Amino acid sequence: MVEGFRIRFGTFAPPAKGVLVVFCDDGLRLGPATRAILGKATAVVTRAAAADRFKGKLGSALDIVAPADLAVDRLVVVGLGKPKDWTPNDSVRLGGAAMGKAGSAAEVTMVAELPTGAMDAELAADLVLGARLRAYTFDRYKTKKKDDDEPKRPVTLTVAVKDPAAARRIGAEREAVADGVVLARDLVNEPPNVLFPVAFAERAAELRKLRVAVEILDDRAMKRLGMNALLGVGQGSAHESRVVVMRWNGGKATDKPIAFVGKGVCFDTGGISIKPAAGMEDMKGDMAGAACVVGLMHALAARKAKVNAIGAIGLVENMPDGAAQRPGDIVTTMSGQTVEIINTDAEGRLVLADVLHHVVTKYKPQAMIDLATLTGAIMVALGQEHAGLFANDDKLAENLVKAGQATAERVWRMPLAPEYDKLIDSKFADMKNTGGRFGGAVTAAQFLQRYVGKTPWAHLDIAGTALGSPQTDINKSWSSGWGVRLLDRLVADVYEP
Repeated sequence: MVEGFRIRFGTFAPPAKGVLVVFCDDGLRLGPATRAILGKATAVVTRAAAADRFKGKLGSALDIVAPADLAVDRLVVVGLGKPKDWTPNDSVRLGGAAMGKAGSAAEVTMVAELPTGAMDAELAADLVLGARLRAYTFDRYKTKKKDDDEPKRPVTLTVAVKDPAAARRIGAEREAVADGVVLARDLVNEPPNVLFPVAFAERAAELRKLRVAVEILDDRAMKRLGMNALLGVGQGSAHESRVVVMRWNGGKATDKPIAFVGKGVCFDTGGISIKPAAGMEDMKGDMAGAACVVGLMHALAARKAKVNAIGAIGLVENMPDGAAQRPGDIVTTMSGQTVEIINTDAEGRLVLADVLHHVVTKYKPQAMIDLATLTGAIMVALGQEHAGLFANDDKLAENLVKAGQATAERVWRMPLAPEYDKLIDSKFADMKNTGGRFGGAVTAAQFLQRYVGKTPWAHLDIAGTALGSPQTDINKSWSSGWGVRLLDRLVADVYEP
């Protein structure tokens, strides 16, 4: 986690120690405030860039140790590339890149100014968000360090900005989102013997400190509701299953909520249809959808979002003991629809089916989005750069695409069509839980669609983006916390006044 990371917003002044980070474009141009801070050291940048063949390419860095005419230990110049290619989202990325170049310094100062002279509070807050996400590590279970590991120490990041007060206001919202991402990353990174369903539910219940209403359904409560699909997945585990419903009421009492539903399979062996041993340890992350929902609810509550939101997660462990469900079993879901179990490793959709139906019938949301590490098929189609987006509502899908572009948590819309339904028709029940090898991500989404009624709904298959995730300037963790920033942006842009 991000421990000992202190943030300050200050005015433009040369720092007395630590690492100073400034930004230039591909012409090595610096902003006027930056040049004023550097003073005579501006000439040092020019000479060092020529010697190092530094061109100011986006994300590249020039590292100058003990620069003449400055009191700092190091001066780091980070490139922004061509001004015409600059996008607002790059400020978050560059905050992370700059933090990475600062290394193990205890004092870091960033000058929040573009070469054009732009120095607004949004830029400063985004730099801090990127830096904080880059600083995240998860090593709480390591008792021994490598000999060359730097000892951990508190880091103070000072961002020099024209209007520190405005930057602090905007930065508080970014901090809430960063806290949500960190929470999601922590949950996914935890080992499965620590974060089993009951323990996960207890972690989610900590949101009560932020005035989030939290209801936890145990096995008995779920049986009364008829959540037989979800319970069937967990019946082979020594750990009981749970459903957690989190409610944040930040909007008007008359406003319908927007709902977020997450798959929370805390460990997935595949059940009786057991997975191969190689890589099975990664299945501790099969609850990344639920982790995202908890992180999102934290972000919304911490920044006091003016929206009514529901977060619902189904928490199970899919194990293969003598009580586990079998291929060939038929379960009756909460909706009354019956499902023939063809493959017990197609379990996530069974969990989501009951939770989706519960949310739709009890809370009647204006829109609903589910997230799940649902299929390997989506990784075959899209790799790890986009999550798969399936939706029954074009406007909702469009808004998610826009939010993805704004946050670089990108989604790609995939098809839904009645023709795919025949692939999950069953001879013995209303449907079967897998449609076979071809179109696996699509048939999984078709399955879920049968539990949402007419509610505007989107399904995000995040199998490729949420764990074992690509390493970027703002993420060096196995778990990315993917989806928190995307959905927070969606709420801010579409559902808040």
